[in-house]
Amino acid sequence: MQEQLKKAEERMGRRYDHMCRDFAEIRAGRANPAVLDKVKVDYYGTPTPVNQLAAVSVTEARTLVIQPWDTSLLRQIEKAIQKSDIGINPNNDGKVIRLIFPPLTEERRKLIVKDVQKIAEDTKVQIRNVRREAIEKLKAMKKKSEITEDDLKNAEKKMQKLTDNFTKKVDETSAAKQKELLEL
Repeated sequence: MQEQLKKAEERMGRRYDHMCRDFAEIRAGRANPAVLDKVKVDYYGTPTPVNQLAAVSVTEARTLVIQPWDTSLLRQIEKAIQKSDIGINPNNDGKVIRLIFPPLTEERRKLIVKDVQKIAEDTKVQIRNVRREAIEKLKAMKKKSEITEDDLKNAEKKMQKLTDNFTKKVDETSAAKQKELLEL
């Protein structure tokens, strides 16, 4: 029974962490190195993340500077950014690449907030699915007489409390991201 609760908590935690990574990749009009997480550069035949080939820093609120450790990679990094779907054109000055994030329009901000709400809602659905699956396994254990009726009731209460805690965390994180997006 405890094992089922622990597995459910781990799975819910993974869902929450995935949502947080998705939120980090959303462009909020501010420079955020996380937007480069999915950008891979062909480095000697191996797709390698930009942050492993260069120092990535935020110099101003809306400017990201990428300084490769090997300057011969400038063109490849620039091409990888252009091919990616981050929607920002890199400026290459021969030593560093600058990504200047344009300010978002009010309409675009509202669309992004809707995306954030959808991601949060999908995450809550996934968390509830984990709860449902765990409770089904517990009921199967009860049917096989591996646990008692009282054990089942206690486990269901704990599972519900766990689910409530994670959905609350999702709501709080989503609200914080929405607030960040709507700030000018």
